[in-house]
Amino acid sequence: MRAVLTWRDKAEHCINDIAFKPDGTQLILAAGSRLLVYDTSDGTLLQPLKGHKDTVYCVAYAKDGKRFASGSADKSVIIWTSKLEGILKYTHNDAIQCVSYNPITHQLASCSSSDFGLWSPEQKSVSKHKSSSKIICCSWTNDGQYLALGMFNGIISIRNKNGEEKVKIERPGGSLSPIWSICWNPSSRWESFWMNRENEDAEDVIANRYFQEIPSTLKSAVYSSQGSEAEEEEPEEEDDSPGDDNLEERNDILAVADWGQKVSFYQLSGKQIGKDRALNFDPCCISYFTKGEYILLGGSDKQVSLFTKDGVRLGTVGEQNSWVWTCQVKPDSNYVVVGCQDGTISFYQLIFSTVHGLYKDPLITEQEKKKKWLVKKIAIYRHSIWRNCPEKIFRSHGEVGVFRGLIQMHYGKFECKKNLLVGGVHHIICEKRLQCLSFSGVKEREWQMESLIRYIKVIGGPPGREGLLVGLKNGQILKIFVDNLFAIILLKQATAVRCLDMSASRKKLAVVDENDTCLVYDIDTKELLFQEPNANSVAWNTQCEDMLCFSGGGYLNIKASTFPVHRQKLQGFVVGYNGSKIFCLHVFSISAVEVPQSAPMYQYLDRKLFKEAYQIACLGVTDTDWRELAMEALEGLDFETAKKAFIRVQDLISSMEERKKQGETNNDLFLADVFSYQGKFHEAAKLYKRSGHENLALDMYTDLCMFEYAKDFLGSGDPKETKMLITKQADWARNIKEPKAAVEMYISAGEHVKAIEICGDHGWVDMLIDIARKLDKAEREPLLLCATYLKKLDSPGYAAETYLKMGDLKSLVQLHVETQRWDEAFALGEKNPEFKDDIYVPYAQWLAENDRFEEAQKAFHKAGRQREAVQVLEQLTNNAVAESRFNDAAYYYWMLSMQCLDIAQDPAQKDMMLGKFHHFQRLAELYHGYHAIHRHTEDPFSVHRPETLFNISRFLVHSLPKDTPLGISKVKILFTLAKQSKALGAYKLARHAYDKLRGLYIPARFQKSIELGTLTIRAKPFHDSEEPGALCYRCSTNNPAAQQPGQTSASNCRQPLHLPASSYDVLHLVEFYLEEGITDEEAISLIDLEVPRPKQDNRQQEIANNSSQILRLVETKDSMGDEDPFTAKLSFEQGGSEFVPVVVSRLVLRSMSRRDVLIKRWPPPLRWQYFRSLLPDVSITMCPSCFQMFHSEDYELLVLQHGCCPYCRRCKDDPGP
Repeated sequence: MRAVLTWRDKAEHCINDIAFKPDGTQLILAAGSRLLVYDTSDGTLLQPLKGHKDTVYCVAYAKDGKRFASGSADKSVIIWTSKLEGILKYTHNDAIQCVSYNPITHQLASCSSSDFGLWSPEQKSVSKHKSSSKIICCSWTNDGQYLALGMFNGIISIRNKNGEEKVKIERPGGSLSPIWSICWNPSSRWESFWMNRENEDAEDVIANRYFQEIPSTLKSAVYSSQGSEAEEEEPEEEDDSPGDDNLEERNDILAVADWGQKVSFYQLSGKQIGKDRALNFDPCCISYFTKGEYILLGGSDKQVSLFTKDGVRLGTVGEQNSWVWTCQVKPDSNYVVVGCQDGTISFYQLIFSTVHGLYKDPLITEQEKKKKWLVKKIAIYRHSIWRNCPEKIFRSHGEVGVFRGLIQMHYGKFECKKNLLVGGVHHIICEKRLQCLSFSGVKEREWQMESLIRYIKVIGGPPGREGLLVGLKNGQILKIFVDNLFAIILLKQATAVRCLDMSASRKKLAVVDENDTCLVYDIDTKELLFQEPNANSVAWNTQCEDMLCFSGGGYLNIKASTFPVHRQKLQGFVVGYNGSKIFCLHVFSISAVEVPQSAPMYQYLDRKLFKEAYQIACLGVTDTDWRELAMEALEGLDFETAKKAFIRVQDLISSMEERKKQGETNNDLFLADVFSYQGKFHEAAKLYKRSGHENLALDMYTDLCMFEYAKDFLGSGDPKETKMLITKQADWARNIKEPKAAVEMYISAGEHVKAIEICGDHGWVDMLIDIARKLDKAEREPLLLCATYLKKLDSPGYAAETYLKMGDLKSLVQLHVETQRWDEAFALGEKNPEFKDDIYVPYAQWLAENDRFEEAQKAFHKAGRQREAVQVLEQLTNNAVAESRFNDAAYYYWMLSMQCLDIAQDPAQKDMMLGKFHHFQRLAELYHGYHAIHRHTEDPFSVHRPETLFNISRFLVHSLPKDTPLGISKVKILFTLAKQSKALGAYKLARHAYDKLRGLYIPARFQKSIELGTLTIRAKPFHDSEEPGALCYRCSTNNPAAQQPGQTSASNCRQPLHLPASSYDVLHLVEFYLEEGITDEEAISLIDLEVPRPKQDNRQQEIANNSSQILRLVETKDSMGDEDPFTAKLSFEQGGSEFVPVVVSRLVLRSMSRRDVLIKRWPPPLRWQYFRSLLPDVSITMCPSCFQMFHSEDYELLVLQHGCCPYCRRCKDDPGP
């Protein structure tokens, strides 16, 4: 790893904090009393921002990039837009120490010396919370659920979004170790979350998807770090422990840096991970890389250090001249910015190199940044992998590429350049020295070089006497044996060595020098055999003495002997060459490239070097190349090479010999094979026919695509063979990209499936339709395939036609559902009820996905999925109550009640469902009435008359159960009742309401009005006027306005009072019941008879005297006997404690007029309800769907306004139940 300085600038004041714009294009610095905005590409100062009056301590950018915030010693926080405009300012009581944006909700946390505040764009005020100590730093978790606060007294407090403390971590140093910087590790799952959020733009859905992995609640806890030092040390050398990765995925990790000169890590629960790691300097800043794999730390050591995510130091990013006060990583990059106390801003790029090792065919690569230690070099020896890290060497046992037991070797403070394995020893190269160590870490031997070591290569040898090739900067190339203290000089050239390799026989040496030239020497004579330009690495073929390859300039060059170079494009560096495989290192990986050896083979063939060409061909060439080599060798009379080449391609002679050994004796068949091999096809066909193998002749013609000759040969033979021939011709047409001709041939051969596959793959809808219409309905497989392709090609109408032809109604239903052709699906469902579930359940789900929940509920109900229907209704009801849409809540509760009534027809659930029915009916009535009260108290203008509001509030007071339903406010109801009672002269009831309000919590906005009303009511009389009372039409008693809570019946006769769902005054109705034995149908027929009543004969008698004149009405005996039988049945007993229902006989029913009777025709298992109007001239209308009753004038007006029943929303033209 190395750091490259990209740009540097210097401000006048200390750089207190730094924040990147999320897209990485801008950098915001807090310097002095200003904010400085830089372009990250070149370090240009774009604009200074002035808004604070004192030193700016902190700055933070929101995750969405729309705004950023700054905090200052002037006790203020300023919110800025991405256009660098200040839009909001708020203050604390002390200087602002740190700010941080919630990554999900964009809620801003601002912390001062004595408290911290939470602000979001949706709220108008800042919610502030006191702190027991000065807050120095803060950080949100990746899911935005928790906020960690680092304090001066050494405590870390983890709070939820509402500011409540959930976890408290007490550091052992206390106030002697202030928490100076904290940061949560950004897990990989949050990186994918933000990527999906940009693509889908569905924040809520995506957030839920990732939040479900995190515990919804976190119990309050206090953790202490006192015992961390006594814990067993974690093995720092374990690189690939799967447990570490899983732990990171399961937990949010908090990195903590304190001025006790330590860095520590904690889980969200407060449990410490591992032990504290000593820093030996005071840390001022800590931050993670975007993916959480590294940590940056800076402070009093005047440098920025790179650490692993576990706290292992990797190296130095950049040394500075003063304390490093802040450092940050540019999002999604390897760029780092550093801010210092002297005002210096430095922008670095971190470059991670790749190391590799090669062991025969298995290979391994490692990036420096994938391990806990910085890996500088790796090497492979037998079943061990060795890694060279700063100050340590790790050895991994097991198979190549599998890390098992691990051995460390510490070798002091010098910088190691490379490590490699040779036999039973381990070598270390340090500048000009080469050391030989045993596997136990004991130094056995050391060689001192004249110049810097530039390259080293293992050339093997007997155990204990292995050799090395060493290339030096001064051009020397040495051979060293591990058992010899003296190095052997092979040769010396004028330029420095960059790369080298020795041939398999150790007779030739290839060297790449610093001028990018590849030079090949004869080791014995030291003669330069040839040289090639544009080379950066070289490797000999380990299986061929005269072949090497070298890379450079984006090309791979292969050279055989002294022939011209064969070149092809290839990115990277050549690191090995084995047979036909070339191992190439490119960026972070090694790839094995298979390179055909045809080109060098033909170079040898051109020079008639058949044995050398054969050796090259053995590395890997095609069958055609083998045949060419065999024929060339045969022509050159090299029979041995020709025989070997023919064996490679399984020549004709070998196969014939093998067949003869197996007992085949037909010479005509052998001769036919020879003729066909020579290209004499017609003669071969005649011989095949004469030997009784006509099928071989047909196979020959069809393999050669000679279909016309095949037809002539076949003549008018077997139809099966003719069909087979046409099929093969169609296969050939298909292979040569003639699909239409192939389709016609397949159809003529009866291979409809293959024809349909071609049409479907090419999207030929017309041909598919034509095939489907010509097929017989019994051919189900091709018809089904036709329908499948038509559906896939967006032709559902033709697919439906095909399914109908097959009689596959289930597939037809599925087609209509998948293509959302609901009308056709419904029509099919009406004719075939067995598919009801297959239609209405997907329809309901589709409606729900499109936010048409009411229709979805009806569809679930129609499909018989009562549980899903009830769930949808319950969710709609809860949402309506939560959003204060009480009229909608009433409607949904009514629908729920009717749903329960429908389920109650099942005898097993009757009792339970009827109980729910009555409960939901009552809730619907309560919410329907409360909707008017809510609008009256919340809206400035009321649409209801005072009498209506008085009746509604009185109804609600008398009807509310002990447990008030969710969303209904007793304060609003009683306040409305008191206000309207006072206006209508019901002072006693108004006093009662105000007294009740005194026992409730009053919201601030009602406090003044209620206090004023309580005072003014005292000046009113202590009795009510009669008008506000409720008249019972059965006993003609006027009930007082103030009744007992829960009392909804007349106080005298206990007759239930029936209220219209609009004005809520008492309707002039009396409910009556049928005598036992009278059915509903008989009762209706008796009422419809409507027997006419005789006309009353009233006579007048006038009496006159001196002072007055009296007119008396005298009724005859007949008229007195004409009393209404129903009226006679009414009981007028006063003060009865038990309700006595009105039970009518057949005689009474016959006397009733159909106009005076209202009937609630409930579906079973409920009984019908009968009501008699005592004032026939006053019209009452009952909704045939919900059975709610209204004054006719009110009902007609409401229907005109809303277009439907105000209670159940039944449209005027809809039929009744």
